[in-house]
Amino acid sequence: MNRRTFSCIICPNGCEIQVAHENGQIIEITGNKCPKGVDYVRQELTDPRRTIASSVRIAGAELPLCSVRLTKPVPKKDLFAVMEEINKVDLTAPAHIGDVVIKNVCGLDSDVIVTKEMERIS
Repeated sequence: MNRRTFSCIICPNGCEIQVAHENGQIIEITGNKCPKGVDYVRQELTDPRRTIASSVRIAGAELPLCSVRLTKPVPKKDLFAVMEEINKVDLTAPAHIGDVVIKNVCGLDSDVIVTKEMERIS
């Protein structure tokens, strides 16, 4: 039997959750103060996902970089591939909050979108 401890990030409680698991099956979970912790641990053990907030180059704006993020978490194993795609992006101002920079990045059903208004400078 394997044992792991997780620091839950779902709510402000920040529970330290202990889990006993074997062959992909959860045997026991303790330490969670709410049901969200159990769901979080299950997700982490079976299909860990993460979101990314980053920046891309932008020409013609007051600042040289524009902030972007994913619309949905992607499998943790694909983070480097997603970042490679984000790093290829060069925008030209203007860029507006919610503009899709990369649709369905790496085929993972998550878009890369702009998170900061970037107006064109004269």
